[in-house]
Amino acid sequence: MRLGLCWLLSGATAAGLVSCSRAHDSRAELPQSALVRFVGRVDTSDPKAARFAWSGSGFVARFKGTSLAVRMGGGQEYTVVVDGVVGPKYVPSGGFDALAGGLFFGEHQVQLYRRTEAHLGESSFLGLNVVGELLEPPALSARRIEIVGDSITSGYGNEGADQSCPFTPQTENHYLTYGALAARALDAELSTVAWSGRGVVCNFGDEPTSCTDPLPTYYDRSLPKRPSSRWDFESWQPQAVVVNLGTNDFSTHRDPPEAQFEAAYVALLERIRAHYPDAVILCTIGPVVFDGLPEAEKTISRAVHSRVAAGDAKVKAFELAPTDPANGYGCDWHPSLRTHQTMAKRLTAVLKTELGW
Repeated sequence: MRLGLCWLLSGATAAGLVSCSRAHDSRAELPQSALVRFVGRVDTSDPKAARFAWSGSGFVARFKGTSLAVRMGGGQEYTVVVDGVVGPKYVPSGGFDALAGGLFFGEHQVQLYRRTEAHLGESSFLGLNVVGELLEPPALSARRIEIVGDSITSGYGNEGADQSCPFTPQTENHYLTYGALAARALDAELSTVAWSGRGVVCNFGDEPTSCTDPLPTYYDRSLPKRPSSRWDFESWQPQAVVVNLGTNDFSTHRDPPEAQFEAAYVALLERIRAHYPDAVILCTIGPVVFDGLPEAEKTISRAVHSRVAAGDAKVKAFELAPTDPANGYGCDWHPSLRTHQTMAKRLTAVLKTELGW
């Protein structure tokens, strides 16, 4: 049995190709996109590095051999899954880092997902090093979900000890958020568009008269910190879009006028519908309890009714139960891992009902 040592280097050529030390391998003539399946919003316009920043974005690769290593730029933190088993948290060293090693010779699958969120910077995929041979990646799931949200959806502090800890990248794990858990329970691929502190109109701590750059500012972007970056919505059409926004708009000492929030929320729903003409759009808020929650829920309900009245029957609202103190809290009173599990069960049930999954 003969093994080869193969590299998938984004900058190897203009197309980003695999090169192998064995005499000839047809996979050496395939473009990068045919050998790695990216997950979430990924910008592949730079042939030297595929870049991504949204929570949960990453890639899936399949190979036949005994080990696989990756080179990543950007210094983020990742969840790695090898043959369905979650491994230790991965933090890049700057060179090639082993994601899977010491395996029996055979076919294996490796998944890598961002644990950390958009405001912490971009990730760069710079290549794979495989002892063996890369295979075509697994097919995209026929089921697809997009979730639009804030810190709750990003997984802010969900691995924190309790509510007293501050935010750190080390306590954020998107892989164990309600959205990621629900997607895996439904065998669906997930794309998350979420950023801590962002609202529909105002961000956490903003004054209503001086709100700047809420989440809708970034919604159309592949790379959220780059205003010129644009996501190709036609390339990935979900059957469901979940919107969990409004907590940051109403959770500080001064709330935006309800009419302003409703108009902005309706505008966001119209924008989502323009991109995804066939998707079910499910609107919710929570599970964090705060003084402005009743007003936020009421205004979101009005926005949903406005869209239904306009003829969009596939826009609906659903409730997430408030945090149960018995489940504990993550950092800064955010949902704990146990609360995310409770939320995931609720979301899974709603999606099953709405989509027949």
